[in-house]
Amino acid sequence: MIRKVSRNVMREARHTRVRTKVHGTSAVPRLNVFRSNSNIFAQIIDDEAGVTLVSASSLDKDLKLENGSNIEAATKVGELIAERAKKAKIKEVVFDRGGYLYHGRVKALAEAARNKGLEF
Repeated sequence: MIRKVSRNVMREARHTRVRTKVHGTSAVPRLNVFRSNSNIFAQIIDDEAGVTLVSASSLDKDLKLENGSNIEAATKVGELIAERAKKAKIKEVVFDRGGYLYHGRVKALAEAARNKGLEF
């Protein structure tokens, strides 16, 4: 009998493969996205220092979301991460989709951040 590898294990393998090429610096940090079944999270990370500079999620009290796992929530999180990045004087980032397909919630978050002025 063939055992199928779980989706999350395959995602982690893709993410590891992508992370060999995508690296955030202090000049151009990395925008990381994590998507769970019930929420979506975004962090801007300086990999050289190993520090999270800015973060936002659908759990933030500022957003007041009823459902954190839809495209509307991802759009709001993208806008919020871009606003917080502006306050931290971050203009340009490298996008790390976390092994997820660039589709749906991940795409909505990225496009909302771009529309608010974050460059990647």
